[in-house]
Order: sequence, then C-alpha cells, then structure tokens
Amino acid sequence: MSSCKPTSKDEKRQHVRKPDWLKINIKANKQYKELKTLMREKNLHTVCEEARCPNIHECWGERRTATFMILGSVCTRACRFCAVKTGLPTELDLAEPERVADSVVLMNLKHVVITVVARDDLKDGGASVLAETVRAIRRKSPQTSIEVLPSDMGGVKDNIQILMDAKPDILNHNIETVRRLTPRVRAKAKYDRSLEFLRRSKEMQPDIPTKSSLMVGLGETEEEILEVMDDLRANDVDIMTIGQYLQPTKKHLPVQKYYAPIEFGRLRKIAMEKGFKHCEAGPLVRSSYHADEQVNAATKERQMQAGM
Repeated sequence: MSSCKPTSKDEKRQHVRKPDWLKINIKANKQYKELKTLMREKNLHTVCEEARCPNIHECWGERRTATFMILGSVCTRACRFCAVKTGLPTELDLAEPERVADSVVLMNLKHVVITVVARDDLKDGGASVLAETVRAIRRKSPQTSIEVLPSDMGGVKDNIQILMDAKPDILNHNIETVRRLTPRVRAKAKYDRSLEFLRRSKEMQPDIPTKSSLMVGLGETEEEILEVMDDLRANDVDIMTIGQYLQPTKKHLPVQKYYAPIEFGRLRKIAMEKGFKHCEAGPLVRSSYHADEQVNAATKERQMQAGM
C-alpha cells in the first residue's frame, strides 16, 4: 500500500496538511439549515456536529439521515481520537426519547442513527434510555429505519439485552482500531470486549444485522487490518465501514498515514471477499456513512408498507 506521510515540518503544525482527496465540498442547502435550526430549538445533540463529521452536509442536506447523540454531550471516557467533550456527565433527561422521536417526525427522516456518549456512571450504561428512544421513534415514525450505536456498556450482558429487546434495525458498535493500538487509542474500552458485545447482540437477535467501524491512519499495518476483518467475521458481524482517521485537534493522536482512495477500494474488496454483506470504505467514510443503504430487506419492506 502506498502512503502519504507528513514531513517533519508538517508535524510541527497544529494540523497536518491533508491530501487533495480529503477536501470537502460544503453544500449548506435549505434542508441542512432547517435541520440545524431544529436541533437547536429542541436542545438536541448530534454526533455529526460534536465529532465534526465531514459528511454532515451530505447526510442532512441530501440523504435525510442524521445521527442523534443522547444522554448528554459529555462523555465519561477520554479516547485519544475523539472530539466529543469529556468530563462529568449531566443528569438524565427522561423526556429525551420522546423529544428525539418528535424531531424524527418533523425532519421526515428516512434513516436515523442513535448513539450515546459513554456513561460509565450509570449502572446500565444508558441502555434503558437508548432502548426507550428506539421504541418512541418506532411508535411515532414507523417508516423510519433505526440504527443504534452504543458504547460497550461495560460489557454487561443484561445491558445488551435491554437494548436488543427494543429491536433496532441495525446494531452498530465500533471496534475503532486494531488490537495492538486499542489501549493507546480507546480509553477504558477493550478489543475483545467489543467483539463480545457484537457476538452477544447477534445471539440475542439473530435477524438484526450487526455492524462495526475501523479507523485507519493511526500506525496500524495491513496485516492488523486484515486481522480485524477476520475477528469481526468470526463474531458474525455483517457490515463494516473503514475510514481515514483525522486528528480533531493538536491534543489528539497525530495522523501517521493518509490512505489513498485506491487503497480503500482494495480494502473494501478484501472485506467483501471475507464475507461481509456490505462494506463502505473511503477517506471520508464514517460509521454512519450511507447507513440508510445498509438496512435489511425486512426493514425496507416495512418502510414500503408504511408508504415512505
């Protein structure tokens, strides 16, 4: 694989210069502006904004998809790749599930992703509120497909069961990086615990697709990337996304390598050959990128019956 490594001069800068293929064409159309206004009016958070996702204009403005971040905007973990704020979390907002569901209706969303900050201060890791959010959306907007993107919830089986009993359309939990780099990249998270989370989720609801995401550019080798693919498939994960790590601020881990689009194309080909049902791979791909295309046939049939 070829690489685009920063020079010593670049490394001294606050942000490493990005290659041309990472330039983003911003299209702030009417729908994007309306959704942003609604988020502020409803006091809602999205990982699209908090994590500085490069695809926010495409998802909000063109695809009618959004990723809500519930349980506050402050995470109890301090992962060295993530731009979400870290600190003491806020009190639970028990009205949040209904407020999120109301917003999904107002936005007329085709697909919604519900993620959570890590809430290690809660016994259930936030599973109950996340499950109630799924149920609230299902009641008020039955045609919307729902993807959940939780933390590992401490790896507690009962917490996973609470979430899976709500029957989201896709269960997404990110492995984030290769085994060797996990202790350095992910605060408190464990590589094998993430694999166990994904395996147990599929065991509890075999018909619900499972999904995971990998960032590259943190110093991993190609062999380690392939190991991640094999580990995910060994735990019956259906969908994989692979994207370029981008350093949010100078306090976060630096980029070790920029992968070229052709390299992502090769990784996608390998992933599909290993048995994934779907793989998105590219410089700007994030966990929820084109998530609306990944729902299963049963969900699409339900959407058609609801007249969407």
